Amino acid sequence: MNIIGNPFKEFVTNIFDNLGLAWWVEIGTQNPKCTYYFGPFLNGTEAKASVKGYVEDLELEGAQNIIVNVKRCKPKVLTISEDLGEWFDRKVKPVFSGQM
Repeated sequence: MNIIGNPFKEFVTNIFDNLGLAWWVEIGTQNPKCTYYFGPFLNGTEAKASVKGYVEDLELEGAQNIIVNVKRCKPKVLTISEDLGEWFDRKVKPVFSGQM
């Protein structure tokens, strides 16, 4: 069953995120030297399924030496640019797809 924009799932994911129990995709790049967080996700399977798309987008933007880590965490900011000495807080609402 493919679920997109399920309000209950989004509600539960937000609760998990507030408790620090949600899953996030952490992607580090060496050029530019940045760390990106994508999420939150209700479970690790959903987070892992999203990795390919995020990596492809970063590669299209010219990012090199990409390292991916899927983990439970609660990032304070969603983009850290070490080259520029800046932290960015992207306010992107997650889009849910896949199976429950």
